Amino acid sequence: MTSAAGGPLLLLDGASLWFRAFHAIPDKITAPDGRSVNALRGFTDMVASLITKFAPSRLVVCLDLDWRPAYRVELVPSYKAHRLDTSPDAAPGAETVPDTLTPQVDMILEVLAAAGIATGGAEGLEADDVLGTLATRERTDEVIVVSGDRDLLQLVRDEPTPQVRVLYAGRGLAKAELFGPAEVSAKYGVPLRNAGPAYADMATLRGDASDGLPGVAGIGEKSASTLISRFGSLEALVAAVEDPDADLSQTVRARLRAAEDYLKAAAPVVRVVCDAEVTLSRSDALPTEPADPDRLRALATAYNAESPVTRLITALAARLS
Repeated sequence: MTSAAGGPLLLLDGASLWFRAFHAIPDKITAPDGRSVNALRGFTDMVASLITKFAPSRLVVCLDLDWRPAYRVELVPSYKAHRLDTSPDAAPGAETVPDTLTPQVDMILEVLAAAGIATGGAEGLEADDVLGTLATRERTDEVIVVSGDRDLLQLVRDEPTPQVRVLYAGRGLAKAELFGPAEVSAKYGVPLRNAGPAYADMATLRGDASDGLPGVAGIGEKSASTLISRFGSLEALVAAVEDPDADLSQTVRARLRAAEDYLKAAAPVVRVVCDAEVTLSRSDALPTEPADPDRLRALATAYNAESPVTRLITALAARLS
């Protein structure tokens, strides 16, 4: 088994992508035993497509070992609270997930293992933190982070090299957009020189209903980007609130002062961890043939996934040419 050199490090937000696969493909697609396999098939096709597109030399599928970390909940109790499973038989702290998706996660992990594709996780942390850590510490290959979560735009960088780019797949891979600092700055109006961190600061001000973050009352995305562009960072903006000569209207100054406690708590919630203790299931070197071809073929048959698995095998082998 060999690996192709010279390509980027591809970091995939596992749950983000298989949730999108689940909702994009009809749930009526089943394995011979009747189990749903729509997410498995769609996710496997996504991985094959991304390998074909970017020809990575290394790849890690990043996992949520804790989808709602305790330290984030302690800082902002509303963090992802609307996603908690409140059904009577749900485990404490469980996330609301479609019944037919949950079993498919284990199927996906089986297929990845047989294919020889690494997964990575960090105890007590989210996939975002795994992505943030692996992207930040990389010093060899260009990094491409693939996710449907805009918060990951905070990772884009040109310096220090290698570059980090984010393929935002919020509307699916077919409509995915590749972001670097220039694209983040142009789309969200944040400073180019620190576009990644500035995006996180803007998102903290704006808030994010999908994560249960209320933001600063009366400040939307446009106002937030204007303020971060003007002052350069959330830290400088907060300091300006107490400076009578700062270029802030009384209304905005009052709103920021009223939100002082929220901003102090929310900033470390929005920022991904970049120094987590990440554990990989295997080497992140992407093979050109499956690690266990017999097992992979057996899984493909058992899960009615022959076509997606064949496309994955073809994508792996094509990187040799």
